[in-house]
Amino acid sequence: MAVNARTSTSYQRLQQIFATLDAASCPYTYNFHMHTVHSDGRFQPEELIEQAIAIGLQGLAITDHHNIGGYKVAQRYLEDWKWSHPQSEQPAPQLWSGVEINANLLGVEVHILGYAFEPSHPCLQLYLQRSASKGEDYQAANVIAAIHKAGGLAVLAHPARYRKSHFELIPAAAILGIDGVETYYAYNNPNPWKPSPTESQQVGNLAAIHGLLSTCGTDTHGRSLLQRL
Repeated sequence: MAVNARTSTSYQRLQQIFATLDAASCPYTYNFHMHTVHSDGRFQPEELIEQAIAIGLQGLAITDHHNIGGYKVAQRYLEDWKWSHPQSEQPAPQLWSGVEINANLLGVEVHILGYAFEPSHPCLQLYLQRSASKGEDYQAANVIAAIHKAGGLAVLAHPARYRKSHFELIPAAAILGIDGVETYYAYNNPNPWKPSPTESQQVGNLAAIHGLLSTCGTDTHGRSLLQRL
């Protein structure tokens, strides 16, 4: 079985993009956090891709909870769309594999986003069973390691939403080898969507201190990629 190593073109391209993101990158250029009906979202994967194309997204990832069913459907649909629109003035966005996994970090439950991994890698399969793992598999260190073994990037989702402070969680995640944090996130679901300035600055500063990448995403659960709900 071919393994998507962490030196793959897909991995390196996404790493480069994460290194250039800022507060204006989402939601019209990139979006790396969204859900479909395959977890707790309202989008059919095909609808999500259609809207991504209409918005003009350059890159995205579907991050359903503990499964990649929506990603697989969206991937097939996007390939069909590109084949049927060879002369389209609107270029197709790049779609990376993605997932959101529950994990224990410092005694609280957090969510870890995985990106650009090999979907069929055996190390990741126990986290793709539509429910949270238990025991040692539930520990953040093991989730991060599994994503890495599958050739992917691991990112701490919405660091300022948990029962423990992001000032504690981010350094702890960095020690465990996490690659990045979701720096640009809208914590109060504003309309129009925009990252929360205070939290984004705090998380971004922590990311810089610990040498972590910064990502952005709307965490869409509804039927608009420009809103969370």
